[in-house]
Amino acid sequence: MTHQPGLRVASPAVAPRPPVVRPAALVRSIKPYQAVSSLDHIHSRPELVPHKLDWNEATVPPSPKVIEAVQGFLSRAHHLNWYPVLHSTNLAEKLAAFHRVGEDNLLITNGSDQALDTICTTYLSPGDPVLVASPTYQHFLVFAQTRGAEIVHHYGPDPFDADLEGLLAAIQRVQPRLVYLVSPNNPTGVQYTPAQVAAVAEATANGLVIVDEAYSEFSGRTAIGLLHTYPNLVVTRTFSKAYGLAGLRIGYAVAHPVVVGDMRRVFNPKSVNVLAQVGAMAALEDQDWLRWYVDEVREAKRVIGDWAVARGVPMRSTPANFVMLRFERAPWVVRMLQEVGVYVRDRSHIPHLSGWVRFSVGTVDQTHDVLARLDGVLQRLEA
Repeated sequence: MTHQPGLRVASPAVAPRPPVVRPAALVRSIKPYQAVSSLDHIHSRPELVPHKLDWNEATVPPSPKVIEAVQGFLSRAHHLNWYPVLHSTNLAEKLAAFHRVGEDNLLITNGSDQALDTICTTYLSPGDPVLVASPTYQHFLVFAQTRGAEIVHHYGPDPFDADLEGLLAAIQRVQPRLVYLVSPNNPTGVQYTPAQVAAVAEATANGLVIVDEAYSEFSGRTAIGLLHTYPNLVVTRTFSKAYGLAGLRIGYAVAHPVVVGDMRRVFNPKSVNVLAQVGAMAALEDQDWLRWYVDEVREAKRVIGDWAVARGVPMRSTPANFVMLRFERAPWVVRMLQEVGVYVRDRSHIPHLSGWVRFSVGTVDQTHDVLARLDGVLQRLEA
């Protein structure tokens, strides 16, 4: 904006202030998701080969077919100036065949986070109780609290075991609008059998049960087969973990057509970018690469288990792509690992997880290098 020469702009009587969010009390009561990134540290030390094990991403690039498909798309008349395929029907068709469900059972989203957010937007009102099997993935809590929901945590006697009996009792007591289960759970690795999920869905007669299956490719277990019986069930999945597409941000929800239809009422159909669509379709078609990576992670977890036994370090393996190791001086271990280029997630501040540190697991070769650096850190601590 320019002003004519000689004209003066009067100072406002009251200095402008940021607008007040509405409702202010609700928004400012929400504790934001603590998304601590190690990228700045990694980029500041290019001479050091990093092991980024803090966000449970794949530790290797995605299938070469993904890179080929994206590069091929960009080399042709790619029309990046156009919006992507609405509702990602191109990918939905392939996923429907892969999971043996109808296309109307699927909502393709910008990462499974957007699926969780859309569920909360669609089904929650202020004051609605949301029952969460805790400790678990923290970002879901933000989505629910943004709608004014009341979060009710259920902690079992052992955070590393599924407490079905206690969870069913909590459902009876709370009468939740939503129940949130992560299977396998992040960060404890707790996994729910289809029979346990069915029991939760039956008990939640007047609410919706979310089963977050971000790590299901590693565990080989899914609740998708229950959707034909339980219309109050929704399963969320992602391409960010096993498929290695975290940077493209693409996931999906699988649910009864009525649930999907309701979610589409508030969903932006152009929110999944075209490169994510292209990459996900290519990733889905390369199941050989997926099996190779899942096998590498499984073997690497065995390597870590042998290391932990040999050194007397408490360990909890999981059906997912991470393990939990316990250290008396967990914060020190985490900081010292960062100094040698290994980035992990300290979970010791979470209720019931004192001393536990989460390590994402990659290939066997990567794991041997990580353990060698961890040995050096522990030796320094002992000295």
